[in-house]
Amino acid sequence: MPPPTPHDPLLLALDAGTQGVRAIVFDAGGNPRAASRVALAPAFVAPQPGWAEQDTQVYWDALVAAVHGLWRSGAVRPGELAAVALTTQRGTVVCADESGHPLRPAIVWPDSRLARDLPPLGPLWGSALRLAGAHGLVRRLQAQAEVNWIAAHEPALWARAARVGLLSAWLSERLVGQWVDSVGCQVGYLPFDYRRLRWAGAASWRWRALAVRAAQLPRLVPPASTLGALTAQAAAALGLPRGLPVIAAAADKACEVLACGALAPDAAHLSLGTAAAINTTQPRYLEVQRLLPAYPAALPGHWNTEVHLPRGFWLVSWFRDQFGAEECARAAVLGVAPESLFDALLAATPPGADGLVLQPHWSPGLRDPGPEARGAIVGFTDQHGRAHLYRAIVEGVLFALRGGRERIERRLGRRLTALHLSGGGARSDAVAQIAADIFGLPAQRPQCEDASALGAAMLAAAGLGLHAGVPAAVRAMARAGKVSKPEPAAVRTCDEVWRERVRPLYPRLRPLLQRWHEVAGQGR
Repeated sequence: MPPPTPHDPLLLALDAGTQGVRAIVFDAGGNPRAASRVALAPAFVAPQPGWAEQDTQVYWDALVAAVHGLWRSGAVRPGELAAVALTTQRGTVVCADESGHPLRPAIVWPDSRLARDLPPLGPLWGSALRLAGAHGLVRRLQAQAEVNWIAAHEPALWARAARVGLLSAWLSERLVGQWVDSVGCQVGYLPFDYRRLRWAGAASWRWRALAVRAAQLPRLVPPASTLGALTAQAAAALGLPRGLPVIAAAADKACEVLACGALAPDAAHLSLGTAAAINTTQPRYLEVQRLLPAYPAALPGHWNTEVHLPRGFWLVSWFRDQFGAEECARAAVLGVAPESLFDALLAATPPGADGLVLQPHWSPGLRDPGPEARGAIVGFTDQHGRAHLYRAIVEGVLFALRGGRERIERRLGRRLTALHLSGGGARSDAVAQIAADIFGLPAQRPQCEDASALGAAMLAAAGLGLHAGVPAAVRAMARAGKVSKPEPAAVRTCDEVWRERVRPLYPRLRPLLQRWHEVAGQGR
C-alpha cells in the first residue's frame, strides 16, 4: 500500500452493509490506502418470525467506530481527505421525527412481514391497473411495503413520522444536516418513478398505493453531485474537518457494478453477497419483467436491469450455521473465517453435485417467483453428503442468476458477452470457477475486494472533478484482478444440468407451492 503524498487527494468511502460497516480511504487512482471494518452482530433481530429490524443508531455508531479505526491505524490523517461518499444496503427503511430521531428500529431489507388494511387504490386506478394486468402485482407490492405496515399497525407512531426514507437518507442527514439522498440509492417500496429517476408525479398511482406523503421524503440529487458539507457535529464525531464535501454515491450493488467497470450494455455483473443479483448497465429504461422496474445505476442517467435473489450467499451463512461445525472449529484455531475453508468441499465434489439440485428461493417474490416461493433441495441419494449439499447451494444460486441472464438477454435482444463478479462470494476462487462454468464466460473479478466502497470513491472523485466524469473515474480507478476461465467439460455438464434439471424444476414445483401458500393464508 503506497504512502500518500501531500498532493495526493484522498477519498473516504463509507459502506453501511447488512453485516458490517466499512470505512476505506482510496486515492484518485483507485488504490486503497487504509481500511477499517466494524461487524454488526447481529446483522438484525427478529422480534417475530419473518421480521428483520435493527436499532438505527447501531449503524451510525458502527460508522463512527469504523472511521476512528482509520485514525488508530496511522495510515492516513484526517486532513488528507478531500471528500466523503456514502453507500449503503438497499431497501432498509427508517422512520424519524422532525429532528431526525428514529421513532422505531429500522426495518431491514430481509423483513417479510405483510401489511393489512392496504390503502385503497380508488375506482379509477383500480380499474386501470386491472386492465393493465397489474392489479394483483400492485396489491402484493402494497402488502410488502414497510410504510404501509407502519401506517396500519403503528398509526400513532406514523402520525409523528415527519421523515421517511432509506438508511442512506438517514445517514446522509447525520453527515450533512439536511434531509437529502442520492437518486442512485432509491431501491425500495417508496413512490419513486424509476423511469424518470425522481419522486413520482402528483397524479401517479404510487401515492395511492403507499401511505407515505411527499413532505416526508428526502430531497434527491444525482450520483456524483454534492449532498452537502460535513456538519460541525458530524465532523467532531468522526474526527474529520468541518465542511468536508459529502458527495452522493449510490446503493451498494450499483456501486459494485461501477467498481467492476461493467458499463458496456452487453456486460453482466454478478453481485455475490448476502443478497445476490445479476445486473447490466443500460442507457435507456428497460424492464426485464413487465412492471418490475429497472433500478437507478451509479452512472448518472443510466439504469441497472437487475434480477435479484434476496437470499443469495446468505445461504452460505445458513450452511455454516446448520452444517459447518467442523469448519467453524478449525477456523477458530487458524484465526480465519469459516467460509474460507468451504472451498475444500467444492473441490471434493464434481460439477452438478452428483444430481443434487437446490432451488434457492428461500424468500417470497413479487412475480417470478411469486409469493408462493419456497426453497427446495431435490435429488438426494445415499451417496450425498455435506460437500454435495454445499456445492448444490453455490450452484443453485449461480443457476438462478443464469436464469436472470436469459431474461435480460430476451429483453435486450442480444447476448451478454462479458462476466464480472464481486461481493463476498466472489472472494472464493472455487466459486468464481463455478460461475465461469455455469455462464460459459471468463469470470473477471476486481483487484479491490471492497467493490461497493470503491464505486462510492469513484463517484466522489468524479464529483470533485478529479476525473472528467464518472466513466473517466471508472477508467482511472478500476483495477482488473483474477480471471477464471470456463472449463469445457464442466461447461457441458452445467449446460445439461441447467436444461434437464434446474430450468424445469420450479415450474413443476409451483402448483404445489401455490397450494401450500393458499393453505397457509387460510390459517391451516
